[in-house]
Amino acid sequence: MKFGETFTEYLHGEEEWFLEKCRYVEYKKLKKVLKKCKTCNSTRSDDEHIISSATSLSDSCQYQSCPWCDQMFFEELMKEAYDIAGCFKSRVRHLLHLHVATGMQRYMMRLRRCFTDEKQALIHEGHILIQYITMNAIAIRKILKKYDKVHGSENGKNFKLKMRAERIELLHSPWLIELGAFYLNSGLEKVGNFKNSFGRVSCENLNEDQPVMKLMLPNSIELEFDLVCAICLETVFNPYALKCGHIFCKACACSSASVMIFQGVKAAPQCSKCPICREVGVYAEAVHMIELHLLLKIRSKEYWKERMMGERSEMVKQSKMFWNEQTMQMIGF
Repeated sequence: MKFGETFTEYLHGEEEWFLEKCRYVEYKKLKKVLKKCKTCNSTRSDDEHIISSATSLSDSCQYQSCPWCDQMFFEELMKEAYDIAGCFKSRVRHLLHLHVATGMQRYMMRLRRCFTDEKQALIHEGHILIQYITMNAIAIRKILKKYDKVHGSENGKNFKLKMRAERIELLHSPWLIELGAFYLNSGLEKVGNFKNSFGRVSCENLNEDQPVMKLMLPNSIELEFDLVCAICLETVFNPYALKCGHIFCKACACSSASVMIFQGVKAAPQCSKCPICREVGVYAEAVHMIELHLLLKIRSKEYWKERMMGERSEMVKQSKMFWNEQTMQMIGF
């Protein structure tokens, strides 16, 4: 079955109610734009063939860009990618917020579990979100490949780089790592039914030098995420993902941005740069990866306790220094 048919089947399948609330790639519409452009190019190619006797592929009028096609194609695709990334982020955030709920909300959820299987509902929504992000990522990859084939260009590849620069590359979202951690925290790797539908997730070598999370998503997509902090060179503890996508321990990120741990990562000055890619302004929208932190707490208890004690000790030390300085300034010393 061709991907176009598979994608159409997905859009009108069991998750149709979900897709009515979320944006998705208009694969058929974009394909029609390329088809029209291809017809236009073939007409121009025939005209040029009358003028020129060259028959090589390089002379066959495969334009590297088409103003009409580009305006319709890339502008629409960029809007869709933004909306898909935004929808995925908000839905995953809501899902994980319910999973790690505290206080009154946690009490209400436990009360509701007496009448409905709330955990099963969360797991099902996680599966829907995995399928949603995977199918749209494949659709974008396929349509960009088709664009390059029609135009004989590399503009499709360049568009992928632009998506990465704009932080909307769907399969490199920190929220996908959080979903994988949620999957493991729920114990679903032991449930056979979910291995086939949800995908496969594994987290290896948490206590060793190269801890990684591996995701086998639907359609045989394999992803691997490095869980080593680039600053302390240990498994990330109390991890935060910066806007650029790089993940660090909270203490390491704060130290890099010259802020104290108790102030938090988001208190970093606007001019602070990512320690890896040196991009500015990536701390304000940092994501606290609670599920990944919980996974470490469950799977590597001794390491978690050791790091927790070290972070608390450093935080108390920094707090004392900070308030001592504030007191000295107030009394004039």
